[in-house]
Amino acid sequence: MAMRIESDSMGQMEIPQDAMYGASTRRAEINFPISDRRLPPSFIHALCLIKLGAAMANKDLGLLEADRADAIIKAAQEILQGAFSDQFVVDVFQTGSGTSTNMNVNEVIANRACQLMGGNKGEKSLVHPNDHVNAGMSSNDAIPSAMHISVRVEIVERLLPALGRLRATFENHGQKFWTVIKTGRTHLQDATPIRLGQSFVGYAGQIERAIERLEIAADRLGPLALGGTAVGTGINCPPGFVQRVLEVVSQRTGLVFSETTNHFQAQSTIDEIVATSGALKSLAVSLIKIANDIRFLSSGPRAGYGEITIPEVQPGSSIMPGKVNPVIAESLIMVCAQVIGHDATIALCGQSGNFELNVMLPLAAFDMLESIDLLTAAITNFDERCVRGIQATQKGPQSIEQGLALATALVPLIGYDKAAACAHDASLSGKTVREVAMTNYGLSADVLKKALDPESMV
Repeated sequence: MAMRIESDSMGQMEIPQDAMYGASTRRAEINFPISDRRLPPSFIHALCLIKLGAAMANKDLGLLEADRADAIIKAAQEILQGAFSDQFVVDVFQTGSGTSTNMNVNEVIANRACQLMGGNKGEKSLVHPNDHVNAGMSSNDAIPSAMHISVRVEIVERLLPALGRLRATFENHGQKFWTVIKTGRTHLQDATPIRLGQSFVGYAGQIERAIERLEIAADRLGPLALGGTAVGTGINCPPGFVQRVLEVVSQRTGLVFSETTNHFQAQSTIDEIVATSGALKSLAVSLIKIANDIRFLSSGPRAGYGEITIPEVQPGSSIMPGKVNPVIAESLIMVCAQVIGHDATIALCGQSGNFELNVMLPLAAFDMLESIDLLTAAITNFDERCVRGIQATQKGPQSIEQGLALATALVPLIGYDKAAACAHDASLSGKTVREVAMTNYGLSADVLKKALDPESMV
């Protein structure tokens, strides 16, 4: 492999000739051969957006020459459009501040800017990754800011729309199945009747409240650490710099970002990330409940509940012909388990705010963005390949007359104890509550027709 020589503050390094990164990134690539996990494009793009805004700010403030700033801006724009995606090579398991990833971005932008100015990669006299691309910033404020930006953008642009579509599907089913009355269940045992549509209204309500929690959490990611530089004091950050950068970031994302009112909190903690992860975990818990309900209600087709059918998407067994399983719901549940695991990891990351800096930023960012990505994909798939195709069967309505919980409606007529005895007698004899009530308690057919009308119970 053809190699070139670049240097950083620690000396010279051999770098692959084709690589757009420089010496600091190469050191990190060698130092952290831990996994194949890299911070995703959404994070890299957020960091590049900060660098683009910084170049504009430094140009406007007269701190960066126009030709140099324009080259940095153009290089950052190319990355935002998808160029050089294979050049961000640093492992997630790296320095806890994310400095290696920050330098990876700085060096790719700087080397590309050198080329745009007619020079060669590594000509730091043209564009220096620290002096020019990183001017006004530290890894310690840029990385947590990129985390807030990327997480918020991914929630607003991808996850919330997916949830909105799923909620709409549940609401439509709530109307579609409103006339289907079935036996309710508590403790997995028969309970009083419920409309199948009411169950789906409940699922829509869970999603609606998950959306509300995520919207609140996303809004709280708006204040950024940018401007605090090394430890929150703002050393080497010029007046007016942060405001100009955040104007650019807000304009490009369509979301309002602001400078934190407390830099010492913003850099030493990831409290808002931990809170947002909690909202994702709550969503995952809700989705598990919903997916399991749909699995159980569609179980069978002959020996299970069988009150709904779901689309048949693939053979369910390598040995049992004709078996079809609720695989889409199962895949969603596994995603939710992963998200709950990520939440535990992010909580541990949040505990690692040692003095003036949190030192588990890359892992927290990776797990947050993976959770959002997995949930978005799994929710969309669940909606499109499972929930939209749900149909009601006649098994639910047919079970109503056999249900022992119908005795609840007799309490106003004969009292709790006699109603309980009626249910017990029906269970032992195999008769219906209606039949036992007529025979043992002298209730007329007309009275029972009114008292045991399922419509009146729902």
